[in-house]
Amino acid sequence: MKLRHFLLIGLFLIGGMINAQETKKNFIAVTGIAEMEVEPDEIIFNIGIKGDNKNQLADNEKQLFEVLKSNGVKNEDIKFKSMYQNIYSKTKLFTKDFQFKVTKKTDIGNLFESLNQKWVNSINISEIKNTKITDFRKTVKINALKAAKEKADYLLESMSKRTGTPLEIVEIEDYTSDMIMPMNFRAKVSNIQLEAADSNVDYSFENIDNIKLKYSIKTKYEIL
Repeated sequence: MKLRHFLLIGLFLIGGMINAQETKKNFIAVTGIAEMEVEPDEIIFNIGIKGDNKNQLADNEKQLFEVLKSNGVKNEDIKFKSMYQNIYSKTKLFTKDFQFKVTKKTDIGNLFESLNQKWVNSINISEIKNTKITDFRKTVKINALKAAKEKADYLLESMSKRTGTPLEIVEIEDYTSDMIMPMNFRAKVSNIQLEAADSNVDYSFENIDNIKLKYSIKTKYEIL
């Protein structure tokens, strides 16, 4: 009988705990938003070269590497992408594509002038980056969370209430342009042989739009 009695008490206690846990808490749901503009410090270019035969293509590739190195582009910042031979063309054109990275130390105007060659088939921007973008993303997200808490505080204060324990935090990525090429710069590098000859074109980093970061954090706080 005592064992049965204890079991019943245990069941009542467990039932009471479950009911307590199921009790819904009053909460406030708010969204915090934060934005930041970051200056790019790296540009990755795609470049295509051509030749009438394999030997000429190989010679042009050597010239490309010499031009890039003379303008401060390191070997590890040059990457081979693809090679193509048009067997249906009368000229049997051979092409090869590379990527190379430049930094703020690079004189882009001088580089483009040096690349204004007949063997350069095409050039365009692949990516615009900032080497510390991860740290900047963290900062923006933290600021968004702080904005959400601040909003909850002043809304509840107007009702003579206080913000309690956070019950939910959801990250929402609204928009980031760190991989997007600005339109005003894209047009200027669409045809290097025409644009590089134009001394009025500014190829400096200052002519590139900033990277824009925007994040939202959706939160729920207990109302005290």
